Amino acid sequence: MRPAGASTPGKVAGIIPARWGSTRLPQKMLADVAGKPLIVRTYEAAKRASSLDIVLVATDDKRLKDAVEAAGGRAVLTDPELPSGSDRIWAAAKDLDADILVNLQGDEPLMPAGVIDAIVQLLLDDATFDVTTASAPLEEKDLANPDVVKVAVAEGGRALYFSRAPIPFPRGNQPPGPLFRRHIGIYVYRREALEAFCSWPPSPLEQTERLEQLRLLEHGRSIGVADVNCDSIGVDTEADLERVRELFLRREG
Repeated sequence: MRPAGASTPGKVAGIIPARWGSTRLPQKMLADVAGKPLIVRTYEAAKRASSLDIVLVATDDKRLKDAVEAAGGRAVLTDPELPSGSDRIWAAAKDLDADILVNLQGDEPLMPAGVIDAIVQLLLDDATFDVTTASAPLEEKDLANPDVVKVAVAEGGRALYFSRAPIPFPRGNQPPGPLFRRHIGIYVYRREALEAFCSWPPSPLEQTERLEQLRLLEHGRSIGVADVNCDSIGVDTEADLERVRELFLRREG
């Protein structure tokens, strides 16, 4: 529930960036998931979040826009040459009456509404954060996996650093504990923070780790991290797609 009073911010917009091209799984956004395109499944998942006043797909291809609109959703076309999903979100947000902008991944149709709501609420509750995101417990098998991004968090929930390497480094082969957190790639921005982020060039740490959230830290912005339990699956490979299909068929059949 949002805080009441004169300081209550305006609308919250959840924006799903969706590109037609995909290196590992071409045209995945239109891949069939139990009778509906992947992007439509993701849109429907976002609509379940009570914190979002607006849900919108920002895409570079008319085929994706048509698929979302055919399912009763809302979508806009953006410049295919935009360099990142964050830039695509900002391009779509310029015409929206929304003070808080939520970056939702287009290939995560199993993202729980409660996770989205928790991250939005963290930003509403704490005026010191420019951006909020989430983390979940890190499994030991993922500690050295560079595809699983880790985050180190200070007392009070402020992100200290994000890395593809194990952080904090476990000297003495200690097993992962509460300090070891897996980053979940949803971001909630104050409007001004996203505008500023998109105006800055890629930063040195960002380019080194290939993690764009480091650009915010390098510019002194504060990122709050909500601790959640989240078993969502990002669809990056054919195997991921098959797992998601099976889960939807089991859920709906």
